[in-house]
Amino acid sequence: MIIITAKVHPYLIEALQVKGFEVLYDPKILYNELLQKVGNAEGIIVTTRLAIDKAMINAATKLQWIGRLGSGMELIDTDYAKTKNIRCVSSPEGNKDAVAEHALGMLLSLMNNINKSVAEVKQHAWLRDENRGTELGGKTVGIIGYGNTGSSFAKLLSSFNVTILAYDKYKNDFGGKLVREANLEQIAKYADVISFHVPLSSETRHMANEDFFNLLQQKPYIINTCRGNVIQTDALITALNNGIIKGAALDVLENENILSFTAAEKISFTDLTARNNVLITPHIAGYSHEAFYKMATVLLEKLAL
Repeated sequence: MIIITAKVHPYLIEALQVKGFEVLYDPKILYNELLQKVGNAEGIIVTTRLAIDKAMINAATKLQWIGRLGSGMELIDTDYAKTKNIRCVSSPEGNKDAVAEHALGMLLSLMNNINKSVAEVKQHAWLRDENRGTELGGKTVGIIGYGNTGSSFAKLLSSFNVTILAYDKYKNDFGGKLVREANLEQIAKYADVISFHVPLSSETRHMANEDFFNLLQQKPYIINTCRGNVIQTDALITALNNGIIKGAALDVLENENILSFTAAEKISFTDLTARNNVLITPHIAGYSHEAFYKMATVLLEKLAL
């Protein structure tokens, strides 16, 4: 049996059934419910909603593989799964282009006051000088994390006549005509735009903190389409208040469950959403119609069932 714990493209369910698998499709299944059912599962397909921890893995006595739709394995105890000979497979190739396009769209909207001016026009305000845009061409863009989405973002930027600086702690010799390899200090010094494309780990949690923002010299736009906890929200707000950054485009937040906000989180959220130079979208960058299908096909190809 294969248990699918999240919304997936119908193709994935149909393909598994054609291969002879019984499929339990329950995109709203809760952790405790999965814990009771996982003992019969040969495979589990997940996104970012449920933790596949030691307790879950111990209960899954027949489990052979865990499939992750998209990127980021932080909710899966991959080290423990490996000790149980359980394969863990993700599919970032399926939504890398969607994430890159979303990041670019948010950036261009910020630089050209598109969302701001649209909202003003709806209020019958026709403000041209106040909404004069800034061109991306000629600017320096810093990309932090040069994996699937980071490299896809760089590819999109190639037609804008920008200088691209990229940093990846675990890669080297990836630079060329399009991208120049750089360290974080160089990105902080020269970048007019900084976009984060890293997985969430103990190393990347709050990597954009007060110390990071204080290094910035060009008042850049900040883009985050990876994980909310990569940016420390209070430090971001302080940077905005102090004019250290020009604006921020956020597809992810530290806490994305709006109904569970603490009092402090409500204050921060209200502060950010009230700003014309901040755009927040509900974690949809990698969720395009095309990516929904491509992630399914990539996952099936990698699992080679």
